[in-house]
Amino acid sequence: MLGYWAGTSLFYLFSIALFWSGVEHAGLSRDAARLLTLVGLAGMAVSYSMLRLSSRLGIAPWKLAIGQALYALTCNVALYTVTGPIRGAALMVLLVVIVFCTFSLSPRQTTALFGVTVVSLGATMLWMVARDPVTYPPAIELLHFSLAFISLAAVTALTTVMTRLRKRLSRQKHELQEALLTIRKLATVDELTALANRRHMNEVLSAEEKRVNATNGVVCIALLDIDLFKSVNDRFGHACGDQVLRSFADAARQELRSADVLARWGGEEFLLLLPDTALAEAHLVLQRMAQRFRESSIPGIDERVRITFSAGVVERRIGEPFSETISRADHAMYRAKSGGRDRILTAESA
Repeated sequence: MLGYWAGTSLFYLFSIALFWSGVEHAGLSRDAARLLTLVGLAGMAVSYSMLRLSSRLGIAPWKLAIGQALYALTCNVALYTVTGPIRGAALMVLLVVIVFCTFSLSPRQTTALFGVTVVSLGATMLWMVARDPVTYPPAIELLHFSLAFISLAAVTALTTVMTRLRKRLSRQKHELQEALLTIRKLATVDELTALANRRHMNEVLSAEEKRVNATNGVVCIALLDIDLFKSVNDRFGHACGDQVLRSFADAARQELRSADVLARWGGEEFLLLLPDTALAEAHLVLQRMAQRFRESSIPGIDERVRITFSAGVVERRIGEPFSETISRADHAMYRAKSGGRDRILTAESA
């Protein structure tokens, strides 16, 4: 809006300068030039003040644009009455005012502004002809009005089309942005559980590996697997199996800290990254997750059937690639499952 104000103000100043040129070379009224200059500068100052205060006063941008346009049109119609033999040139300024409105007004508002301009200009010309038909011959005024009407109508039609195209492009841009956000989400989030997917987790692991290599920080990794998940699918159906995965994700999220990252690693298997966490603390986090998951009520599953998970958790060794850390966690998890399930084993106990 400040750019819009600056552009219109420069245009006003240029018009005022041209009028003063007319005073020197076309015999225009010096008093009219002084009045035009005063009114123009006052209008610029008022419009700038309204623009700066618009947010506090709750004035919408389109209202500011209409106010400025009506002010400019009024000044221009008044200019037509004092420019004598070169008054036809003043009509060209009206076209610029309509064009400026393309950026702020709707097609309906622009059309209404065109109507106000035509009526004001027509009434002014009729008054001039009635007052002084010798200086303002009816035929000349009719010619001026006809040219102004045709030009304003054409510019209004074009600006209306441009406004609609601009709104369509803006809407399409918004839709593309929404689609891009959706694509990004699908690329990083597992659709079923709303946890990070394996692809995104690999990116997180890569970044975390660089961080801990640089700081020699402590980090733990755990692999978790839903116990007897295949039998749940076979007994209750795949829809209930999906609900088990969602319930696990919901239960696990409530026990995770802000820095922890849980991802669906594949099927019913999940990978948990616990930055800046010692092994004993990581074990406690997994125990809380296991307890909350045991107590979860899963729709479609008989309440007498207890759904649990087994996990293996390890602390990364200094300089160890995360792939090896995950392999050790995987080994601990399978030892937990083969040892009776519903267990959490560390690498040392495995």
